[in-house]
Amino acid sequence: MDVMPLLTLIAGGAAVAGVARRTPVPAPLLLVAAGLVASYVPGVPDYTLDPHIVLPLVLPPLLHTAALESSYLDLRANLRPVALLSVGYVLFATLAVGYVASRAVPGLPPAAALVLGAVVAPPDAVAATAIARRLGLPSRITTILQGESLVNDATAITAYKVALAAAVGIGATWADGIREFVLASVGGVGVGLILMVPIHWLRTHLRDPLLQNTLSLLIPFVAYAAAEQLHASGVLAVVVVALYLGHRSWQVDFATRLQEAAVWKVVSFLLESAVFALIGLQLRIVLRDLGAYGVGEALGYAAVVFAAVVVARYVWVFPGTFVPRMLFPRIREREPDTDWKAPMVVGWAGMRGVVSLAIAFSIPVTADDGSPFPARSLILFLTFATVIGTLVVQGLTLPPLIRRLRLPARDVGAETLVEAQAQSEASAAAERRLAELLADGERNALPQPLAERLRAVLERRRNAVWERLGAVDERTGESVDDTYRRLAREVIGAEREVFVALRDARRIDDEMLRTLLRRLDLEEAAAYREGEAEG
Repeated sequence: MDVMPLLTLIAGGAAVAGVARRTPVPAPLLLVAAGLVASYVPGVPDYTLDPHIVLPLVLPPLLHTAALESSYLDLRANLRPVALLSVGYVLFATLAVGYVASRAVPGLPPAAALVLGAVVAPPDAVAATAIARRLGLPSRITTILQGESLVNDATAITAYKVALAAAVGIGATWADGIREFVLASVGGVGVGLILMVPIHWLRTHLRDPLLQNTLSLLIPFVAYAAAEQLHASGVLAVVVVALYLGHRSWQVDFATRLQEAAVWKVVSFLLESAVFALIGLQLRIVLRDLGAYGVGEALGYAAVVFAAVVVARYVWVFPGTFVPRMLFPRIREREPDTDWKAPMVVGWAGMRGVVSLAIAFSIPVTADDGSPFPARSLILFLTFATVIGTLVVQGLTLPPLIRRLRLPARDVGAETLVEAQAQSEASAAAERRLAELLADGERNALPQPLAERLRAVLERRRNAVWERLGAVDERTGESVDDTYRRLAREVIGAEREVFVALRDARRIDDEMLRTLLRRLDLEEAAAYREGEAEG
């Protein structure tokens, strides 16, 4: 097996994503563009998107990471809009796009058109999360987009299976579709509920951080495979387990949390980079297999489908936002007021991604009677064009749209104030506990300098957040907290240089150097809080 193409894809995607971090262009867009260009570079192999790899091996870890970083409480508070988008909108888009495609494309059977509708219906979890994080959208909009993208794949895959059964001649009724959707949904949630408690118990009882992180890497694949074996939704199983583990992550020891965060950042970065590059690399394959359809003709159909996807989202989002508020006073009381700007952004943020392409490539070549699947090559092209169109058109215009609408940005000052108040309460509790412990002189005897050091650490932690709210020094342009962190880095760097010099002089060995450097690394990590913009 030749692994070079895979290594090249991962390395190339990571390099382009690294470049994107230094530009105003979101990484998904730059990766897709690079893939499009690379697909026609001589010598670049055909990277055929295999649904048997993407769905069970790539989708679970990406969903797992997105769910771990989501807030269970925020999702529960926004359950109604999330459900309307992740279930209602996907089914509506399947029907709407399918109807438009059946009327616009001559000879396209309604069942095959519904297959296309189901394929392009779900917005992409990775694209939505990446764009929302980069743009700093209001927290409620970000929660709704993330929640939608976590669940909608399950709805789309179920709708696709029902439409495909009708298209290949197996036969499926509305009752069959509803029954399969309910069974897949309930089964997926059920598998997740069954797995989440024992998995969390195991995580809290394993004492070796390496074993704990090995378990962490296996969790999304185990949850997905277990649900799929029972013909349930693996997507929902992964999301349920990850939401529970993320909500209970404070019960896992600190070493596991630190390592796990680093591990999943690397996994997500590499997978996201490879996935979006892989989307662009499909261009040559899709055009080559277009068959009897001319490129110009297919582009005309693609423009119609793209318009249907965009319009259908707005047709669903605006009524879904305002009609329930008009009809039900309890919704008006429970949910914050909104205007037309929020649904305008939510409607335009429906980028499609790799899941749509993976589902499209899983369409069989032949129907049940052995005849060719109707317009399979055209469906692949229309899916590809829709994915590229939404990523490029909507992805590039979403930032200026948000700036033009002047949506209220996150109030960093208010968030810092809340953080400072929470830290103050926690520090007060810690100081009381420390006083109780030190009062027991027999069991907790501690020299006065060390006791004062503990008190100083608590005081520093309490004051650090308040200092971020303080004035900036006009001479240096730094706050007190910024200056403290800079000086801490300088003195730790001086210690680090001495340790390295002692190792080079053979006064200490490499093992001792690693021990000393790790101690400094932990102190530096404690002195610096990683900002979200760097995450």
